[in-house]
Amino acid sequence: MKQLVVISGKGGTGKTSVVAALASVGPKKVLADCDVDAADLHLILNPTILETNDFVSGVHPTIDPELCVQCGLCVEHCKFEAISENFSIIPEKCEGCGVCAFVCPAKAVTEHPRNCGKWFKSETRFGTMIHAALGIGEENSGKLVTTVRNASTAAGEENGAEIVLVDGSPGVGCPVIASLTNADLAVFVAEPTISAVHDLKRVHKLTEHFKIPSMTIINKCGINEDQENEIRRFCLEKEILIVGELPYDMGFTKAQLAGLSAVEFDPDGLGKNIKSIWEKMEKNF
Repeated sequence: MKQLVVISGKGGTGKTSVVAALASVGPKKVLADCDVDAADLHLILNPTILETNDFVSGVHPTIDPELCVQCGLCVEHCKFEAISENFSIIPEKCEGCGVCAFVCPAKAVTEHPRNCGKWFKSETRFGTMIHAALGIGEENSGKLVTTVRNASTAAGEENGAEIVLVDGSPGVGCPVIASLTNADLAVFVAEPTISAVHDLKRVHKLTEHFKIPSMTIINKCGINEDQENEIRRFCLEKEILIVGELPYDMGFTKAQLAGLSAVEFDPDGLGKNIKSIWEKMEKNF
């Protein structure tokens, strides 16, 4: 079973639209949406949720007013100003560092597991999908991405899938590193803009560091020829295969509004282009 991770280095390049399109071609797959901070692959794939699981990470303290002697040590040592004047925890400020429990002489602070979000196992028209939603303002998105990746690998082995297709997190930080765990191939989706080209180079350094083979899809061709050529020059220099170039096409937006992949929405136009990209990827995968 091969693991293919689609990343971009920045948001807004069309990565999720490309993943949805690739999901609709090729062999049996398991899908994973690792953009847990702002997941949107489900908007196109309309999954039926089979399992809902809590994501627990870190702790959340409470102060027992019956035991609290109001000595003020917790307030003094809390660097996040997460303890109010009446000695109760302010949840939106608390980082769960544990210093209040450590310094409390009356043992009035109790730490509880912190529910930071949920992850789901679902079924879509293209196969099993593992996805998640991090709670508002919660941390540890990298750990939740790891949970999604492990669950998608397990689902792929269980289902006998040939491919785990991953919609990776944007950026180059911890969630992206977690997305790339056990990847056999990274596919960059790059748009011809200055910021996207800059971030393409950054994310390539990441895959290069982890020795993960990479390919590139240039999306939104036609909006900036100079930046398209810059992407081509960079890929040539770094020996990165460009497996396809997709035009700036309102068909992608119309497909999203219809809840369809670009292949389903425009099989004779964008669909043929996507199928050609998949065939080239398979040949070099």
